[in-house]
Amino acid sequence: MLVDVREPFEKAIADLPEMGQLRIPLRDLPGRIHELPRDADLVLYCRSGSRSAMAVAALVQRGFPRVWNLEGGLLRWRDEVDPSLTAY
Repeated sequence: MLVDVREPFEKAIADLPEMGQLRIPLRDLPGRIHELPRDADLVLYCRSGSRSAMAVAALVQRGFPRVWNLEGGLLRWRDEVDPSLTAY
């Protein structure tokens, strides 16, 4: 499951293809952690990978066993996979 931890306005600037990702801004994560399935593989992403790294650390601390950070975020995805994404 993909989890976008960016702010809502960022989706309009650049985004991964729609794959049913859950969108929970980092600031809202503590209050919405119950929305994340503990038994799923979770890949978190943001613009550059910093916010998603913080979110991964918070989830691991709360006992989520299978969480990963999309290192480099959408900027790296743009560089390595889809150059049509807007860099911001």
